Amino acid sequence: MQLFVKDLTVIDFSYLCPKRGMVGESWIVDVLLEGSLDEQNMLLDFAKVKRSIKQTLDAVADHRLLVPTACNDVRWQQQGERVWLDFASQVGEIHLACPEQAFALVPAEQIDITSVNRFLCQALREVLPAHVAGITLTLRHEALTTPYYHYSHGLRKHDGNCQRIAHGHRSPVHVFENGIASPQWDEYWAARWQDIYLASVEDRVPVQTLALSPQTQITDASHYGFHYQAPQGDFQLAMPKGRCDILPHDTTVELLADYMASTMAAKVPTSEFTVVAYEGVGKGAIVTKGADPQ
Repeated sequence: MQLFVKDLTVIDFSYLCPKRGMVGESWIVDVLLEGSLDEQNMLLDFAKVKRSIKQTLDAVADHRLLVPTACNDVRWQQQGERVWLDFASQVGEIHLACPEQAFALVPAEQIDITSVNRFLCQALREVLPAHVAGITLTLRHEALTTPYYHYSHGLRKHDGNCQRIAHGHRSPVHVFENGIASPQWDEYWAARWQDIYLASVEDRVPVQTLALSPQTQITDASHYGFHYQAPQGDFQLAMPKGRCDILPHDTTVELLADYMASTMAAKVPTSEFTVVAYEGVGKGAIVTKGADPQ
């Protein structure tokens, strides 16, 4: 007997890639269960599927930084509930010191759909009842035909898991100039924020003030430092300058849409711009700025 749920959830996360550095990502999750019927003549009640499986996926991967611990470019150590992590990528070194819940330590050489699928299925086997003999996850991107970008960020003021300093999203953007779709502006933002870390100027600190791993050897010439205290603990990050865009405010999707619209309105003061900015899949914000259409 098989039971399936399409579009069970979306996991929004960032991961470390030797070529691209820190990459924000959003994957849609489908699930297929196999097994025998229980005393209710069900393989598993749909309410339990949504509750148990979604809660587990959220707990182990969503809004975390996924780290391929078998990769030669990764060094990490944990003391108590705190993790220090160093990563050497082709776009520069990345260093973090954060609470353990900021990370998902995946025992693989690289983060991809196969390795994450294996990691998630192992976690799910520990919570599913014995009569569920098999579980298959399908992790997939949203099918997009328009420009999009991958970004990572952290929201220190958030009272949930968005406060983690290195999680991210794969997000499309739609810009309308004077009410007309403007694919050239879509492309501009997709290129500007491809594999970017979006930071608030409020969180920026000199890198020498960060309490990173002892082997870290970086300076303000090459890296930006970010540090904040949030309800889940103390978060510290050093990112290559070329992979950062520092904004004058928080990086919520509402303010990202506002920033894009304001930036374009400043560049073209005779035009009105409407930005439809997404945060991952199926959610986002709309902002209009610029010349009065009258």
